[in-house]
Amino acid sequence: MKQFFSCYLDDVVTPGRSLDIFAPETEKFQEFAIFFVHGGGWSSGSKTCYHKIMEKFNQHGFFCASTDYRLASPVRKAPGAGITALDQLQDIREAYDIFVSFLKDRGALRKIAVFGSSAGAHLASLLGCAAPGECGESAVLKNPWIAPVKLILQSVPVSLEPWEDIFPPIKASIADCACGWSYEENPEIFRKLSMSSYLNENNPQCFFMEAGNEHMFPGEFSLEVAKQHHLWQIDSIWKKYPSAEHGFFYDTTRKIQQMAFADMLNFLLDQEVSGTGKL
Repeated sequence: MKQFFSCYLDDVVTPGRSLDIFAPETEKFQEFAIFFVHGGGWSSGSKTCYHKIMEKFNQHGFFCASTDYRLASPVRKAPGAGITALDQLQDIREAYDIFVSFLKDRGALRKIAVFGSSAGAHLASLLGCAAPGECGESAVLKNPWIAPVKLILQSVPVSLEPWEDIFPPIKASIADCACGWSYEENPEIFRKLSMSSYLNENNPQCFFMEAGNEHMFPGEFSLEVAKQHHLWQIDSIWKKYPSAEHGFFYDTTRKIQQMAFADMLNFLLDQEVSGTGKL
């Protein structure tokens, strides 16, 4: 029987510090477990948005977890005040650690892949590419760190540092919600919270899923990361979905979502992903 679990990170429940785990019915588990991180501009969203996709992966024998994290206020009261991406990275590291314990307890510890979309892709990229504490976050882990082996990043901001023609609401969200400072006040925090600061030959293999109608985070930035990975012999791949909009992969009802699901499944099973030719 398929089983569902909700886990809380604290003895006294803290809003946002929890995760949902879906265990598959079959006893023949896949090599990978999947950890999902939702988006929402660092100030909104919920772990529940991936429940339907998690059920679909359960049918293929994958253990799945979807995490919440404390949400930032879209209105910054003072420089450096309130919840920022550093707090959120702490939350998802500790939730990931609980998922590791869950898998160990059931004799089902496998390689772990992490999926994130938009702001969730940003947090997932730091979870996978930076070591615990390397970004400046605090995290109390019960297990030795087991780094993700694969990252699936949909509409990821490779850097939080301002770029030419940045979408104004995104510029405000990065400053007010992710970083807690304006770039002029504290440029170092923008650098420390950017995936681009942790690119090296030890990065996990990445699948960059980019929307053709993207208007928030330019896909050419993640394409350059994939190309750099290839120079380091990391077989990362990059694909654009022409008819898709930002944050499109939250279900598997539309044709474009079904294509993304099939591509993600093939990536996890080390099979060819269509439309991802040699970089």
